[in-house]
Amino acid sequence: MTEKSLGDNPAPGVLSAGNRGRNLTLLCVSALTIMSGATISASLPGMETHFAGMEGVALLSRLMLTLPAIFIAMLAPIAGVIADRFGRKRLLLSSLILFALAGSSGLVLDGLPGLLVGRAVLGVSVAGIMTAATAVVGDFFEGAARERYVGFQAAFVGIGGTIFLTGGGLLADIHWRAPFAIYCLAFALLPAALALIPEPLKPKITPAAHVDQSDFRGAALPLVLLLFAAGLHFAMFYMLPTQLPFYLKSLGFAQPSQAGAAIGLAQAVGVAAALTFARMRERIGRMAVFALGFAALSAGYWGLGTVESYAGILAATAITGVSMGVMTPNLSATLLAIAPPALRGRLSGALIASIFAGQFLSPLVSQPLIRVWGYAATFSAAGALLAALAVACLASRTLAVMRPREDAVS
Repeated sequence: MTEKSLGDNPAPGVLSAGNRGRNLTLLCVSALTIMSGATISASLPGMETHFAGMEGVALLSRLMLTLPAIFIAMLAPIAGVIADRFGRKRLLLSSLILFALAGSSGLVLDGLPGLLVGRAVLGVSVAGIMTAATAVVGDFFEGAARERYVGFQAAFVGIGGTIFLTGGGLLADIHWRAPFAIYCLAFALLPAALALIPEPLKPKITPAAHVDQSDFRGAALPLVLLLFAAGLHFAMFYMLPTQLPFYLKSLGFAQPSQAGAAIGLAQAVGVAAALTFARMRERIGRMAVFALGFAALSAGYWGLGTVESYAGILAATAITGVSMGVMTPNLSATLLAIAPPALRGRLSGALIASIFAGQFLSPLVSQPLIRVWGYAATFSAAGALLAALAVACLASRTLAVMRPREDAVS
């Protein structure tokens, strides 16, 4: 369906009067997802100090940030099936409640095992929120309206990141537990989600086993590459929140608020980049947008590997924000263009699973490299790999296998 939910008149813009309440609520829900891990990023050094006597605390403290991701990765496909079969709204509302309870559990739980359990349950809730929200976007928007919306969605995620990560850094200056209180904001969104987000009209759903094979003709390879690109990008990107606080500490910038400000700045730049997404994608096409995303992250990581001043760190992290601002909506828009309506929830779940599998793997891959090479060399090596990916994306524009889909989803 076009942007006219359940009989509404077509609206010319994402924030037009007819659907403003619904769309703003969805945008705010999207902003919550950045909180699934990175909100407590600035608390990690304090948490590591608090549990200093525990074996493996360096890795376990970093897993506090990324443990939700593996549960999101495992459960997002299941959430997609639930969303397709039983409705988006019920999944969204129940997941919001669970998000607030599990996210804020760090205020009262003690001991790393208990805290890690809370983070795992948080991952379950985020799987439901992100899958339902992504499927709803596909239900309520199509074409240019969808691309405008996903640009706004990424911008709101960036705004949420700027507020929550910077605020989390300031709260972590008070106590490492304090940032967990931010998760209670989900309770404030519940009334709006209940009142303003309708259950989308269901398309006639064909059982998965009998979906027409023509739905996927020519799309299998782009879909596989899309999921791979999503996982790889987020594995690389999540080096920023998981490792930057410790890197700054090693450089003598030990205040948690300094890490929160640096990561929050990246999110702020991402907002500006996301707001240009629809126009950019229309002009240069999806593969060039992917190339830009990888190139911006590459440049930022090269900067992190070579500068040692706090001002230089801020400049480098700002450049990485361009990547987040354009990659996230480009992934979503490409997936929703490929996905048949009857399988939109399932394929949304697959994309979310890839994104969060990458986030979970990030510290497991980067931490051993940092032990051997150090922070600067590891960021520089990541920058080199990202530069190669950017070149590959540009080169792929000439491949015949991608040309049939370029006209459809660029």
